[in-house]
Amino acid sequence: MARALVEPLIKSGMQPASQVSVFDVSAPSMDRMREDFGVNTSQCIPSCLEDTSLVLLAVKPQNLTEGFFKQLQKSKTKEDAILLSVIAGTPLSTLEESGIEKVVRSMPNTPATIGQRMTVWSCTPNLTTEERQTIDSILRSFGESMYVDDEVFIDMSTSISGSGPAYIFMLMEAMIDAGVHMGFPRDKSTKLVYHTMLGSTLYAIESKEHPAILRNRVTSPSGTTASALYELENGKFRTVIKDAMWACYRRSLEMGNHDSNVGPNRRQAPHPNDS
Repeated sequence: MARALVEPLIKSGMQPASQVSVFDVSAPSMDRMREDFGVNTSQCIPSCLEDTSLVLLAVKPQNLTEGFFKQLQKSKTKEDAILLSVIAGTPLSTLEESGIEKVVRSMPNTPATIGQRMTVWSCTPNLTTEERQTIDSILRSFGESMYVDDEVFIDMSTSISGSGPAYIFMLMEAMIDAGVHMGFPRDKSTKLVYHTMLGSTLYAIESKEHPAILRNRVTSPSGTTASALYELENGKFRTVIKDAMWACYRRSLEMGNHDSNVGPNRRQAPHPNDS
């Protein structure tokens, strides 16, 4: 994910490669980034972050150890430096252990690699309006950006935009395999599915109609689409998708050490505006 974020920053001209410093425990990963983008590499976290104004944190949640935070605390960043995290399930309160006072928590997704990322983000209240605009501009260089004033929405968005690509890929996989089962060569079945997904998404965005209206337009009485939709409804397609998203949301809460007893057949999910 870090690579997917650094590349558009450099290619868009928002940040010169000469002013980007990278540290990774994997030396080969750092070498590839240096070769591909011309960035600087460092041998440790403090040297990487020396005199920096923006820290992009893209590590696995399990790597946020006490020792890791101590390395961040040793770093001599600029006084008004901002920490921008893309780590799933990690709340602002945990990220503040870095010693950096201004913190941004974001939830991107894998289409960032082609500049089509959907990112939901929130921040500590001490960021100025200008700094928030800067963060928004940075995030928009990778795709779409959505600010939320309560980070509980980031945990929710993990189940929609964060993990959503995996649901779409699984649906693609199932449709492609079905096409092959029917007799299509795999490459042709794949092309049909990919462009059906792409066209349907673009059509939904441009039409601004509710998906139910668009679905009804292609569903003739007693037709082929109606027969297919009957099987999907009979197989509880909607329920399975919703249950999967609730499971994802709960796991995001658990990763942040929050109460995950929310959702259907559990107690009512807390509303962000509840006291």
